Amino acid sequence: MSSRRTVIANVSIYDGTGAEPYLGRVILADGVIEAVGPHPNVGAETGSSADPDTSMIDGTGLAAAPGFIDVHTHDDFAAMVHPDMAFKNQGGVTTCIVGNCGFSAAPRDPELRFAANLHPGHSIPDFDGFDGYMSYLDANPPGVNIGVLAGHGSIRAGVMGPEADDPNRQPNAAELSAMVELVKEALDAGAFGLSSGLVYQPGKNATTDELVTVASAMTGTGALYATHMRDEGDHLVEAVAEAIEIGRRAGVPVQISHHKASGPANWGKVSESLTLIERARADGQAVHADQYPYTAGSTTLESVLSNYTVIDDDTISDAAAAEVDGATLPGNRLVVASCEAEPEWEGKSMTELGATLGLSASDAAGAVFEAARTATVILHMMDEADIQTVMTHPSTVIGSDGLPTLEGKPHPRLYNTFARVLGHYARDLNLMTMAEGVARMTGRSADIFGLTDRGYLRPGHAADVVVFDPATIIDKGTFADPNQQPDGIQHVWVNGEPVVHNRRPTGARPGHVLRRPI
Repeated sequence: MSSRRTVIANVSIYDGTGAEPYLGRVILADGVIEAVGPHPNVGAETGSSADPDTSMIDGTGLAAAPGFIDVHTHDDFAAMVHPDMAFKNQGGVTTCIVGNCGFSAAPRDPELRFAANLHPGHSIPDFDGFDGYMSYLDANPPGVNIGVLAGHGSIRAGVMGPEADDPNRQPNAAELSAMVELVKEALDAGAFGLSSGLVYQPGKNATTDELVTVASAMTGTGALYATHMRDEGDHLVEAVAEAIEIGRRAGVPVQISHHKASGPANWGKVSESLTLIERARADGQAVHADQYPYTAGSTTLESVLSNYTVIDDDTISDAAAAEVDGATLPGNRLVVASCEAEPEWEGKSMTELGATLGLSASDAAGAVFEAARTATVILHMMDEADIQTVMTHPSTVIGSDGLPTLEGKPHPRLYNTFARVLGHYARDLNLMTMAEGVARMTGRSADIFGLTDRGYLRPGHAADVVVFDPATIIDKGTFADPNQQPDGIQHVWVNGEPVVHNRRPTGARPGHVLRRPI
């Protein structure tokens, strides 16, 4: 009996290498890519519209590419509470790397503070450790593949308890050893590396030496160190230097998270940070970065209030505003994304909210935090020229960094990151070729993270495939109306099973937990 096949015919093939596309067909069978190549040489004899064992997709005018790999997500618990993951695969994403910025599902936080920020009101299933988390997803698969990073902050809190948040309290030798053992536990379970979040509690209290010691548990394994660095503003260059030092001393690859320069006074500094990356790469060190294609970021309000001083817009002149440093945030640049207690505040800046409430921007931010300590916000702090400089650098791949606060007004990057790169930056601005854009979200990402059977359209690789319209693919979500899926993504398969068909989610959940080869 013949196996079930899908034939995508007459389609422009972007294979994930960055090579220019060619007209051909792709054949999927039993969860893998059976054949790919120029039409009619590949699979010409296989299947027809009358063959009950073959599904035919007419790709005329469309493009086929490897499924997009989102290397920077916070979907650890979204994969549990929104398991169809339609908000991701409608954007062409077939694989999510979770556990970024120092926060991971394990060791499990008894108070589930990270989950509460992103999924207030949702019940989180029980599990034990990294292996327990991955085993849960094995048994309850989501609609995308999941690769796991171990979060340094979660590990630090798991070992030190509440004292991890004390800036005057450093781990003793026994605690450091316990942290190393938890990293090894994660690696044994199949984690792809360690992440840090050095602007968040408790990671911000860690010294460079602590991070080197913990990261050294990965030496020789191929696992990487991904870091939300200590500073992305006034001390961006020093923070990049520290990240590179940690990787060098620990003997592990480095992935710099959401590479950017925050605050007008720091715009342009990415040329200096990129120079540091280039020097390290020239010395033979593996250093890469990820980026989302927007001039605004998003995080928890709690983090903003611990790292920034919110000021009223009318307290600074236009000239002074241009010199605002990375630690000062005018109220009109800080917008409420999710606030479960007061949803009518969502989409309003602290300046707007302050005017409504009769408060200063700073006091408005305090009122939001008092009403909902789980509130998330959007920060308009980056420069478009910097975005383009980083995007075209050889070290950069694409990651959304989206916060899956689906009930609020999340940053539009959650849904639209990959379509924006291909439609806006590659096609419309001609910043790179479409093929180069695809490579930065598929093959190169797979190579960096060690996803040995993903990221390319090659026979034998997993059948993670997206079919899109190169003429119409574009981001649709805006900051005012972010909950919109992009245009132009027609079909998506995860492990050979359709999760999006004719632009509509199927509800299928064929995702796998991906594990680093041990």
